[in-house]
Amino acid sequence: MFLLLVLSQVILGLSVPAQAATPAPESVSTWNFDGDPQGQLPPKFVVGTFFDGRPAGDWKVITTSKALSPPNVLAQLREKGAEHNYNLVLVEDTNATDLDLSVSFLPVSGKADMGGGLIWRAKDDRHYYLTRANPLEQNIRVYHVVNGVRKMLKNYDEIIDVRKWHRLRVVNEGCRIQIFYDDKPIFDLCDETFKHGRIGLWTKSDAVTYFDDLKLQTLK
Repeated sequence: MFLLLVLSQVILGLSVPAQAATPAPESVSTWNFDGDPQGQLPPKFVVGTFFDGRPAGDWKVITTSKALSPPNVLAQLREKGAEHNYNLVLVEDTNATDLDLSVSFLPVSGKADMGGGLIWRAKDDRHYYLTRANPLEQNIRVYHVVNGVRKMLKNYDEIIDVRKWHRLRVVNEGCRIQIFYDDKPIFDLCDETFKHGRIGLWTKSDAVTYFDDLKLQTLK
């Protein structure tokens, strides 16, 4: 039937519409930290600073039998910290507007705080979006951080098993922000505080956390 339609269009002198062009492939970057030297930061990972100028955490690549994709993870190892100390690293050359970003994390220890999170559209270490999962509070939250001060946008109560790896994923297109936890949709909201910026990783206070299999897709 389709062939007869095309032939009739040609005979009648009608133009046949062309097929739509295939969308350009997305840019994909992944970090599993397995080729990075132990005891150091991976290339282009930069530690932020606290307000008093100290490095925002003790971040380094380590080898551990707990790695999700062996042998290495990126760990935040500082076991002491004030309540509102935000330990974070940003990744250079990852400026993105629309993105699909994910990471796996393992909560290791923490008395004041525990767990970790993803940063995106970061202008610097004082201005960014953040989603984090906290096993002590048994919840997942999404924030924007302006001048180093968090404002919570959404909260979701969830049982978070400290014995297991978990995955956080963010899809941000325009103002629409979708958050997934272990592949389950958690949040779907609109916020226009930040338009573009770098990605990063985050913990709070004394939370020791392992991160593995960080993946960034920039959406065309």
